[in-house]
Amino acid sequence: MDASGNALPLDDRPQDTRRSRRARRAGTTTPVDVTVVVIGAGQAGLSSAYHLRRAGLVAVGERGWEEAAATFVVLDDGAQAGGAWQHRWPDLTMADAHGVHELPGMPLVVGDPTEPAAFAVPYYFAQYEDAFELRVQRPVRVERVESEGDLLLVRSRSVERPDESVVWRARGLINASGTWQKPFWPAYPGRGTFRGRQLHAHDFRLPADVADGHVVVVGGGTSAVQLTLLLARVTSTTWVTRRPPAWRDESFTPEVGRDAVARVDDRTRAGLPPESIVSVTGLPLTPAYRTGITAGVLRARPMFDRITADGVEWDAPDSPGEGWVGGPAHVEARTLLWCTGYRAALDHLAPLGLRARGGGIVMDGTQVVADPRVQLVGYGPSASTVGANRAGREATRNLRRLWK
Repeated sequence: MDASGNALPLDDRPQDTRRSRRARRAGTTTPVDVTVVVIGAGQAGLSSAYHLRRAGLVAVGERGWEEAAATFVVLDDGAQAGGAWQHRWPDLTMADAHGVHELPGMPLVVGDPTEPAAFAVPYYFAQYEDAFELRVQRPVRVERVESEGDLLLVRSRSVERPDESVVWRARGLINASGTWQKPFWPAYPGRGTFRGRQLHAHDFRLPADVADGHVVVVGGGTSAVQLTLLLARVTSTTWVTRRPPAWRDESFTPEVGRDAVARVDDRTRAGLPPESIVSVTGLPLTPAYRTGITAGVLRARPMFDRITADGVEWDAPDSPGEGWVGGPAHVEARTLLWCTGYRAALDHLAPLGLRARGGGIVMDGTQVVADPRVQLVGYGPSASTVGANRAGREATRNLRRLWK
């Protein structure tokens, strides 16, 4: 390990420790043996690491970890702590950010609700990593996970120094890679002909960047609502959705939450791609959203039928359907802002052949049915921050057999 506790390139590792005394294969480097590898250090990954430590596992980088009976390592490709939160647009404040939940064992104290979530949450995550000595290795990208008999080979590479790589040989894997790396761009007729700007919410930063003309915001989730309200301060907007906005006027009770999680869980158990929790729970009618509806900003039109060189078009603009509003048949636009969500970033798991015919992965809670060595957290029913905390505990419990 180097002075900061990060894993050294394999060729620089001392060769006389128990974990490095492995026969070299021709043309390969020696794997580093650990009990569990955690991929990702967002909410789900940090929660998992916390529960692994509570179960008695020692983090790679701690004094004496080479001789410990059970160990874990957390690999994260972010430049700093904070998971996807560090990439959110600066105008998203803690007061406006939905779904920020404290991690297990440490309260989340928000001193200033106007502080950008992109600053406050990473600061909290960094404090958490230090407090529980989780020794997150970053920035490290996992390229692929393969099976080697009863073990898993996790091939990782430094983001900043691509010539440096480490192969981890693990008994179990907790995958918490989230969705941030895979923004979803839907296909619509004429999209390639549009001469204006097309931007995904993944890459949105400042309202001024798109204040040079009309913006069509596409998507029915929280990001679309928040960005439509934000952009309405600097330019004109049209909001379009695939389904009528599902406003929720009642309180988000535990019963509502359990029902939403159960519906998503049903899909993952059937091997279908999971729906988002928001698609099940609907959108909360906050005071800001109510104001936006009254002002006419948050009045959605149905999805357009095609994209043209200078905007979007509807075939039946005067018959929008219940829950939507009508409008002109053609809307000129300078920017199409796609708030169309994300897909689970699981490409590195492809060599394990986990996907079912339905396109998803058959799950039993956090456990992959086809390979119980693999736990998916922050996937399906555990995609919410509250669910991620519970999933970290469940994944650790499921893997306990590996070190008992």
